[in-house]
Amino acid sequence: MDKIRITAVSYLNTKPLLYGLLTSPLAEYIDLALDIPSECARKLRDGEVDLALTPVAVLPELPSWHLVSDYCIGAEGAVKTVNIYGEVPLSEMDAIYLDHHSRTSVALTQVLLRDFWHLQPRLLPAQEGYLDQIKGRTGGVVIGDRTIALEGRYPYVYDLSEAWESFTGLPFVFAAWVSTRPLDPAFTTAFNQAMANGIAAIPKLKLLLPSPPNFDLETYFTQFISYHLDDPKRRALDLFLQYLAANATIAPPTHVNQP
Repeated sequence: MDKIRITAVSYLNTKPLLYGLLTSPLAEYIDLALDIPSECARKLRDGEVDLALTPVAVLPELPSWHLVSDYCIGAEGAVKTVNIYGEVPLSEMDAIYLDHHSRTSVALTQVLLRDFWHLQPRLLPAQEGYLDQIKGRTGGVVIGDRTIALEGRYPYVYDLSEAWESFTGLPFVFAAWVSTRPLDPAFTTAFNQAMANGIAAIPKLKLLLPSPPNFDLETYFTQFISYHLDDPKRRALDLFLQYLAANATIAPPTHVNQP
């Protein structure tokens, strides 16, 4: 039997999910790669993988898609590691760099600027080294583990998940387990159990994973990342896709919730 090709985001916030998967009976039946979020999205879109923990902003680009798991990378309020940084308030920023690692956070920034903050700074494509260009009246979106080193560096920090909650009253889903075709229900059941086991192992993981200086992994995993893809997050995902469609030339495709 061919292994199921999987790609997942390589950041710290995925480690509980990956631990559950790699310590489960499914481990011998999968071929797992770790990538930055934008590359996860590309691999899924281009058919290079069967299943991806992918930024949800890619969903409108897929001909069809299936939510495979009851787990995701989400947040209820502040997420801590998806922010706009700047030396001046957001309202005074003339331009904002958009993190090249990101798909969902870039799209979320555009939605919030247009519909919540009602601002129109220039949006600049970022490349490696752009963090040094966040200065003066130029801000920047930064996501993932690189935000940890920025703690205290900038006087103005805007948490995008927290802003989304202020805007909509809902949590947010940054990445979800998505396939472009139905997967075997037995696999899905075992996959969900693996995810649950990984979340339950967080107290152990904080002892196994290297922790960045002055960064509490267990607090991050349990108070800032919300892993369960519950009904409020599904509503938030649908609403986010509606905002994306309102600024796109095509409507989002029909999707199937699996299981």
